[in-house]
Amino acid sequence: MALPPPEHPLPADQAAGYPVGESPSPFRAWAQNGAGAAPSGEDEDEAGAALTEHLEELRARIIKALIAVAVGTVAGAFLAFPVLELLKSRVEGVELIRTQVTEMLTTYMKISVVLGIIFAMPVILYQGIMFVVPGLTRQERRFLFIMLPAAVLSFLIGAAFAFFVLLPPALYFLVHFGEEFVKPLIRVGDYVSVITSLVFWVGVAFETPVVIFLLARVGAVTPQRLVAYRRYAVVGAFLLGAIITPTFDPINQTLVALPLIALYEFGILLARLAVRQRAKALSA
Repeated sequence: MALPPPEHPLPADQAAGYPVGESPSPFRAWAQNGAGAAPSGEDEDEAGAALTEHLEELRARIIKALIAVAVGTVAGAFLAFPVLELLKSRVEGVELIRTQVTEMLTTYMKISVVLGIIFAMPVILYQGIMFVVPGLTRQERRFLFIMLPAAVLSFLIGAAFAFFVLLPPALYFLVHFGEEFVKPLIRVGDYVSVITSLVFWVGVAFETPVVIFLLARVGAVTPQRLVAYRRYAVVGAFLLGAIITPTFDPINQTLVALPLIALYEFGILLARLAVRQRAKALSA
């Protein structure tokens, strides 16, 4: 005997497992419908149309980001030489040379493009966020808007640390080592590449607490496991210091390793906070 339908059936969004007042986005609905087994012809048409729509949106947002980079590169071209002068100021007594016909032009364009990406970063982040936000729940959107500024700020702090603290002693050691035997004539392309690479990777390394918090928030790691692997983290910090820094002296490696160890310890504190937040969310 068939049971009668309930007097007050749940709305479709709640029946599908979404919070009250939050209906599924077209992107999430397409992902769920498209992943079903043996869809009907109508479902296939809807899924295909949704996929085409999102691909067109992705293309449009990539084009907008590239236009922003192009505009930023044009603006960066006017600042390339002052920035190069600023990079030279990181070490005293450096004499830059060029050994190829196109080396100065290539370096000039490289600095312009890097500045263009920096100038266009707000537009790039905005386009990326606006593409993924429709597929997120309200809680996921809130989590994204909290963590994104933290990630950007961590990278900027790491880049500033590399530029103002790490670069002067590292470059001084590299430029003046053995100068009583060989006169240092540094290629401008190599000089800019070393600086940009070091600043970028130190900025990435400073993302460690954010990554740890995210992993703990989704349950991939626990504070207890992080504490148990602390000794390996210390060794890894010195290994990263040896890889990131362009020198082989222990002083510059220590300048990188000590902040990484401190960031790991800060990540453990954030992991404890993330675990409490996760437990609270699961019990709600």
